Amino acid sequence: MSEKQKHTYPEKLSILRFFRDAEGVRRNPIPFHKKYFDKLGDSFSIRIGFSKYIILSRDNEIAQYILVKNQKNYHKSKFQSVYLSKYLGKGLLTSDGDFWLKQRRLIQPAFHKQKMNQLVDNMNAVIALELENLIEEKPIDLFPVMSNLAFNVVAKSLFQLSTAENKFQRIKFIIEEVQNFLIKEIRLPHKAWWFSLSGQVKKHLKLAEENNHIIQEIIEERKASGEEINDLLNMLLETRYEDTGESMSVEQLIDEIKVLFIAGHETTANALTFTLHLLGRNPEVQQKIFEEIIEIESQTDNVIEQLQKMTYTNAVLNESMRLYPPAWITDRQNLEDDSLAHFKIKKNTLIGVSFYELHRNPKYWKNPDEFIPERFLGDQKKESMQYFYPFGAGPRMCIGTGFAIYEMCLTIAQVVKKYIIKSNNDVIQFNPLITLKPVNVEVSFFKR
Repeated sequence: MSEKQKHTYPEKLSILRFFRDAEGVRRNPIPFHKKYFDKLGDSFSIRIGFSKYIILSRDNEIAQYILVKNQKNYHKSKFQSVYLSKYLGKGLLTSDGDFWLKQRRLIQPAFHKQKMNQLVDNMNAVIALELENLIEEKPIDLFPVMSNLAFNVVAKSLFQLSTAENKFQRIKFIIEEVQNFLIKEIRLPHKAWWFSLSGQVKKHLKLAEENNHIIQEIIEERKASGEEINDLLNMLLETRYEDTGESMSVEQLIDEIKVLFIAGHETTANALTFTLHLLGRNPEVQQKIFEEIIEIESQTDNVIEQLQKMTYTNAVLNESMRLYPPAWITDRQNLEDDSLAHFKIKKNTLIGVSFYELHRNPKYWKNPDEFIPERFLGDQKKESMQYFYPFGAGPRMCIGTGFAIYEMCLTIAQVVKKYIIKSNNDVIQFNPLITLKPVNVEVSFFKR
């Protein structure tokens, strides 16, 4: 049987068009993706060489199939497993197969709702402290403020009693430096020889190693102290593998902590920045959140109970993450030939799902570019959740989802209760890196 008869793919983007747009795509792929989807349909393919294919999709059927229904046949691509693991090691984010499953089963209990509830008071206190020095009554670049807040919430949730502020700041610096370089490596593969020759790869691997040493010092200090502290580090130290009854090695623990720092701080900072900008553009929505928070606080002063009652605040957060999903794209490669939607694809096809475009696909959403929190209330919510991927889907769905939602709802509640937010941008800018990063988002905070 010929290759053509055996395998079928979505409509092809011409390789000429692909190379002509390559520089623009490297700078910001999203406008190009939209143009291709509008012209070629909800999935399109690119043929590389004689037999290699890439598929990009905003089709919910394809997203569900590769992430949930047949996820065992779809592993993370080399972009995630090779590039990221070079600097992050073998944590949940970068591993696959049996090893990933073993780690997921080990770590999952630490993120159980009851465990997360134990961290809430500390989380709320850190947020309050971070917001104390918020600049008032003049425009500020919001992302750095939210980045600091989200990083410190993760740091203090991981290492509650550590006094090593300088260590935290160094970890933050290293994470940002390494990520910026990683983006260059992924987007400019033809310059790999130069990155290596000029010593940039060596420099960033050295920074990653320094990061390992800092985290190891904090772990060793905790072990030596013998203290039992109610934080994530303690929960992770207490975990045991089912088959051996042993705990994680220090090396593995370091890798998992690095993943928690990265996955737990930047995506949250992104989502909070976009949400506060949207509130600044929609004063009536902001007012409804304020009224909800005041009503809830009149009913209970228990923070967990308050979080459970934040129905409208949660809907606003969901609608913000629909429009600006922090993890805006994911990719997979199939281990074996497969039938994907009505296509027959060969093994090792790279498949990207753009959550950004799926979340704005008019096939699933009415007025897809409008900010309408009511999509996530009442009967509408059930419909919306079928096409909503802020934290991925299936077995590999983000392990820290509950943690992130708590943190974001608490931050929004504290900000809106204290301030009226005004956005200084009509059009929001962003940079689609590994995550969807806001750029120059300016807001002003006025005391209520």
